[in-house]
Amino acid sequence: MAGRECYHCRQWVEEGEAHDCWTTTEAALTADLSEDLRDAWERLRDTATEFGDQRIYASHNSIMFSRKSCYFFVRPKKSFLEVCVFLGRSVKAPQVRRSEPSSKSKVANLIQIRHRDEVERPITDWLREAYEQSEVLGAKAVATKSPPKSPVKGSAKRSAKRSSATRRGGSSASAKATADRRNSKSRGRSDPPETARTKRAKRK
Repeated sequence: MAGRECYHCRQWVEEGEAHDCWTTTEAALTADLSEDLRDAWERLRDTATEFGDQRIYASHNSIMFSRKSCYFFVRPKKSFLEVCVFLGRSVKAPQVRRSEPSSKSKVANLIQIRHRDEVERPITDWLREAYEQSEVLGAKAVATKSPPKSPVKGSAKRSAKRSSATRRGGSSASAKATADRRNSKSRGRSDPPETARTKRAKRK
């Protein structure tokens, strides 16, 4: 039977069945749209499906369009469709209400659509750009995560200094001990112990 697996809880949901989870259905989210907004929604969905392989699913109060990650989503409202397009840049255009960073590599560009005639260039160009860049931007987001912290340089330098000082100290102590032994031997050769004959000679 037609249906889908819930993206969040993995439960199988029959087509048209309401699902009490983070997800719902496209039909439930678009049921109350006006005729103009429904036409705009259908044209928007048809345009996106022409880009290639992807997943389209309802989640909470939005309809998501995703490859490995979501590249845009639609949030149906009473008087317009709020479209959020994830690009690697902020778009400066009358159609874009605002832009805000959504991650280190992605910018969310928010658009309001009220009629099917608005689903055309440049909006469709931005959607295609988001589709094509989705995997690249996702990879950049992973690559820009902070690497593990390395040991503090100061600590490493202090450790190196202590090791060097220890080596120098050990070398100095060894050299001093060698010198003392040499001096002791030298004194032994130059000042032999007094004999009995020497002592008698001194008394005379």
